Amino acid sequence: MPADLHCHTKISDGSVSIEELLQLAKRKGLKTVAVTDHDTFAGAIRAKVYGKRNEIEVIPGAEFSTADTETGKRAHILCYFCSNTDRLEGLCKHTSDARRRASLVMLQKVIHLYPVTAEMIMRRAQGSTNIYKQHVMHALIDAGCTDEFYGPVYRKLFDHKVGLAYSAVHYPDTRDVIKRIHDAGGVTVFAHPCLYDGFPLLEKLASEGLLDGVEVNHPCNKEDDEEKARAIAQKYHLAMTGGSDFHGMYTNHRTEVGACLTEDDQIELLKKRAAALRK
Repeated sequence: MPADLHCHTKISDGSVSIEELLQLAKRKGLKTVAVTDHDTFAGAIRAKVYGKRNEIEVIPGAEFSTADTETGKRAHILCYFCSNTDRLEGLCKHTSDARRRASLVMLQKVIHLYPVTAEMIMRRAQGSTNIYKQHVMHALIDAGCTDEFYGPVYRKLFDHKVGLAYSAVHYPDTRDVIKRIHDAGGVTVFAHPCLYDGFPLLEKLASEGLLDGVEVNHPCNKEDDEEKARAIAQKYHLAMTGGSDFHGMYTNHRTEVGACLTEDDQIELLKKRAAALRK
């Protein structure tokens, strides 16, 4: 049965707990989901325990935030079936520390601009590995400063060019992250190439033989995006995945668990590639 291979929880920047995510998946009739919180395997490992209770197979994963050194463009790399997640702990900590430094700068700027306290923001980030922009916006909504997560207030604060509270996070190099994932026994899937103008980098990485798959089905796809991703996947013999990129209410594209799916044969292809890495 098809699976949703891209879901987030409160461990990173989702609004629902691990238990709630799996309950939602069960209610939608899914048998398999992947928990792919940002730059951490903490939620994925814990989810396997809850998955057994809910009779849902949980594929442990993570979504790594990266930047291409040559172009400066951001790219998210999904990791699945990693046999040695401990080898990626240093990478996860490096990114988490960088995000935390930027978050603290962001937090201080926000509390000087709006009548919210640091405690309000941090309370909404409770259980997460970090403070994300979504937690800030949640506090601002609760304080009556705005009524939406991704409206004018968000752009005023976090636009990467003119945002009053924007603080850049320095992400690790894309190719280095891919190499580390492979060295740890995990497979790499280029997430949502429809975002961050990702298609040129996707094609370049695929041509270099660095990827195992591409996320073909994603809720943010515009016209022809799925066809473009599928053509690149077929050209370079990559697995074609799909995922809802579920964040609960912390999202600018309303979507439910299971909105985009991965077919069984593509999951098997990823499993074979992961097995080959361990030989």
